[in-house]
Amino acid sequence: MALWRAYQRALTAHPWKVQVLTAGSLMGLGDIISQQLVERRGLREHQAGRTLTMASLGCGFVGPVVGGWYKVLDRLIPGTAKVDALKKMLLDQGGFAPCFLGCFLPLDYPDALITNYYLWPAVQLANFYLVPLHYRLAVVQCVAVIWNSYLSWKAHRL
Repeated sequence: MALWRAYQRALTAHPWKVQVLTAGSLMGLGDIISQQLVERRGLREHQAGRTLTMASLGCGFVGPVVGGWYKVLDRLIPGTAKVDALKKMLLDQGGFAPCFLGCFLPLDYPDALITNYYLWPAVQLANFYLVPLHYRLAVVQCVAVIWNSYLSWKAHRL
């Protein structure tokens, strides 16, 4: 709990920096999980550059883009009622997700987009309904550890 409180204090003091670093850290973790648990590379065969690339994408692309998107989405559809959360999820998954995923993984887009729809609509519906704006990126990035493992595996097996 002390770690969570420290995270909350840092998020309050430096929201953008903390969100971006959280995204980068968890994307790097997703790649480590992909290499070690899915691909079973072992420590000697671990591609550190690949992990650094994923972490950098999290800090330089995913964190800023998704964090900014959540702010825009909250301005477009203010409120946290069930209907507001549903509208946000539909706009997120119908408009943002296809474009965002296409930027990240253009080589295997259709398969990745279909897989996206198995996971993210339910996550985003809960996220938009239950989670305050300043915690949304962190919540999504925690779920995204698994998603990032999948994306890392998908991107590096092509």
